[in-house]
Amino acid sequence: MARRPAPSSRRRPGPPPPRSGRPPERSAASPFNYTTLAVLLGAFIIGIGVGIIFSTSASFSPSNVVSREVIDRSAPNPEFCAQYGASAVVTDMRVFLTFNPFSVYVTQPAMQPGCVMRRTNWTILEKKNLIDDQQVRDCKQRLNTFGFVGNLEGSPRIDCIYQNDSAGNLFTSDTPGGSLVPKPETDRF
Repeated sequence: MARRPAPSSRRRPGPPPPRSGRPPERSAASPFNYTTLAVLLGAFIIGIGVGIIFSTSASFSPSNVVSREVIDRSAPNPEFCAQYGASAVVTDMRVFLTFNPFSVYVTQPAMQPGCVMRRTNWTILEKKNLIDDQQVRDCKQRLNTFGFVGNLEGSPRIDCIYQNDSAGNLFTSDTPGGSLVPKPETDRF
């Protein structure tokens, strides 16, 4: 008799033999299934939509100043002001001071749009005969600049104004009471 070779303990490569007639089961412990993923995606899309609605519903009317663009557009001679200075909100008010008894009284402030000129652009106001040599000399001696309210083609009110940096801008400060970052040179007028 012929001898048969001993069966090999190695398995042949290929698909594993089926265990039974049922397909393999998926693990029910998966944290995300299609329903959860659809709900999260829907909430994300709704959140973006609500955010867009809130951001575009901001009012840009003069009664609600919510951005710098409103102030820039409201400035007298807006193109001139943007090129040669900076738009501003001007507050006119009077202060009454009594000494006996000591007391301070303030009038109701009047808010109006204005413009602050850069020192390098004063000659434009001189060429338009809006300021004279004496006003320029007086303002230069005190290291100030000019600001105005009203249209330059009409009868603007032009004043020599002083830049006061002692209070600082507490809106952009990281710490209570002052900013640690020095002002850029472009903020100097």
